[in-house]
Amino acid sequence: MVSTEFRKAMSKFATGITIVTTEFDNSIQGMTVNAFMSVSLEPQLITISLDKSSTFYQNAEKIKRFGISILREEQKEISMIFAKQIDKTYTDYTTFDGIPTITNPLATLACTVVNQVEAGDHLLLIASVDKIEIAEDDGEPILYYNSSYRSIQNK
Repeated sequence: MVSTEFRKAMSKFATGITIVTTEFDNSIQGMTVNAFMSVSLEPQLITISLDKSSTFYQNAEKIKRFGISILREEQKEISMIFAKQIDKTYTDYTTFDGIPTITNPLATLACTVVNQVEAGDHLLLIASVDKIEIAEDDGEPILYYNSSYRSIQNK
């Protein structure tokens, strides 16, 4: 049973929004992920958390490499498409280090899976960062806080 109190407490932690993309079964696959973090600077490692009900979890053994696109505030709709909150198809991919990624994010990482760790009802994919690209402009990130999308309000 999911604790409502735990879920509510976790919603108080603001996170950025990423889209994780890869290819398997001869098609591009993507999902919205806010459970993303850096693990190590040397070597450069990140982790993403996959829910057991997700297509990525069910195909984890097929995922050797993936891209992370850190979204900007104007890309809320893209996040909603990959989170299946909007019934629309995203097709504006670019290729980064041989991996399909979202066009024009704040930053893009190309990653190679180095470990998988079962953690409760999720699977953690730990990956080395092979290549990084940072947008030249100073856009703002889209945030997720208190179970809704937010923007940074500069003062």
